[in-house]
Amino acid sequence: MISQFFGLGAELDEVGLVDGALRRIDLRQNPAWPAISPKGDKLAFSASFGRGRILRKDLRRPETPSTELAISTQDQSEAQYSPDGKHIAFRSSRTGSPEIWMADAEGENLVQLSRGNGAASTPRWSPDGKKIAFDSRRRDQMEIYVVDVSGQVPRRLVSNVQKMVSPSWSRNGEWIYFQTFEAKGQAIYRCPASGGDATIIGARPDGINPQESFDGSILYFAERYTNARLRSLSLHKEFADADVDGLPTLRYGDLWALIPQGIYFVPADAPKSVHFFDFATKNSRRLFEIDKDFGMGFSLSPDKHWILYSQIEEQNDDNMIAEHFR
Repeated sequence: MISQFFGLGAELDEVGLVDGALRRIDLRQNPAWPAISPKGDKLAFSASFGRGRILRKDLRRPETPSTELAISTQDQSEAQYSPDGKHIAFRSSRTGSPEIWMADAEGENLVQLSRGNGAASTPRWSPDGKKIAFDSRRRDQMEIYVVDVSGQVPRRLVSNVQKMVSPSWSRNGEWIYFQTFEAKGQAIYRCPASGGDATIIGARPDGINPQESFDGSILYFAERYTNARLRSLSLHKEFADADVDGLPTLRYGDLWALIPQGIYFVPADAPKSVHFFDFATKNSRRLFEIDKDFGMGFSLSPDKHWILYSQIEEQNDDNMIAEHFR
């Protein structure tokens, strides 16, 4: 059985026919289409290998080529600007496994912030720029950590719910929003930034990539990961939510960036282009296009001069055989 978490890679599980228990089969590759030999001693599977790179586009001169930051031969994505625009945090597999790194705004002077946290992902800066929240997506151990960028020692965010992913901060820094997996769907919660009991937000049992408006009155989220509508709900009234009026469907639920005046996004009907949606006019305009597929992550510099995104450079599939996998 294949399990997958928001494009971060797949895991292969063996299901017991008697008790239904799951046992993870440890494979570093991203497995798909498993088949067991007649003797049961070999496992064949297709392994998918992709490499993303982090690019920066000048929005004042969108006709100029994008610049690659923090160059690596390994997969990189999910770059996010710090609140002052002087640093970026991002996810990189440059040391073998996905970890969270920090660099200056030019992608230089790299610092590794997570070590051995297992498929670290989704870095998000606190409003004061002193901390970064991120998640660790090992199967059955989906947790959120917070690391002080000066001390560089992650601590787990302890709450009363399980399987916590995709953190984001409230604008006052008092809360961390996140989503969790339940039998009824992917619910959005928030808990104190220092840890503590979490409260579910809204009545819908779904929603990903929550982001609070700049005035702290509205929570925006995508209804699902692919071909998603962006929705909003009031944080000061009853948690009734609605589609963002006039905004086209998103290609992916994490490919949008919020500013007070509107939303930068990748539309489902033009998946290799970036558009801007204006809250005042409810109109969208195209800003630029790329010639390959977008990877995970989207971030705008505080001065609205630059946009960070990832682009998939390679996507290869190999047939693999694992011996003595049990």
